Amino acid sequence: MPGERTYHHGDLRRAVLTAALDVIAADGPDALSLRDLARRAGVSHAAPAHHFKDRTGLLTAVAAEGYALFADALAKAPGLQERGVAYVRFASTHPAHFQVMFRPELHRADDPALLAARARATEALRSGVDGLPEAARGEDARLAGVAAWSLAHGFATLLLSGNLSGALEGRAPEDAFRTLAGLVFARGAGGDAQPAAPPPRPAAPTAGRTAGS
Repeated sequence: MPGERTYHHGDLRRAVLTAALDVIAADGPDALSLRDLARRAGVSHAAPAHHFKDRTGLLTAVAAEGYALFADALAKAPGLQERGVAYVRFASTHPAHFQVMFRPELHRADDPALLAARARATEALRSGVDGLPEAARGEDARLAGVAAWSLAHGFATLLLSGNLSGALEGRAPEDAFRTLAGLVFARGAGGDAQPAAPPPRPAAPTAGRTAGS
């Protein structure tokens, strides 16, 4: 068809994925339509279904690819705090993947590629927590991991939704996250972040006096 892009069979899957990422980045995953993606990629209406079967299959492929890229990014970062920075950087540079990855209702839960990629990403986060001194991890290393994940994911989500525009005041998100981590966590040995010590308890009231007297 004149004016439309055409693709060889070998790169059709990539073409459809790229078109899907463009739509998700602009309008969110709920806007995806296989028919529209076929038009954008310049292929027949039936072509996307050949590779992905249906919309859920396509979103599962997007999530699997996202987790694989995410795992690679985390594994390259030294220490837990820098893995948090890598988390924020990934969300900034791969917003479409990020939107889909953490919405399990969009995926096929038993997809082997998705399960393998997600396990790699989880292990990369877990190893960052395991690298902390024992005192920094506390009694429950799993909860320490949840705390680190919540900090990075919450910041990344607020960033993508535009809620940090005023607060950042032009600062790079990665630098702002490092500052935030410094406010929330005390510096531990080796440059890694560890939970800050709780504030000292107020002195007990002197006999004959009550608080505020």
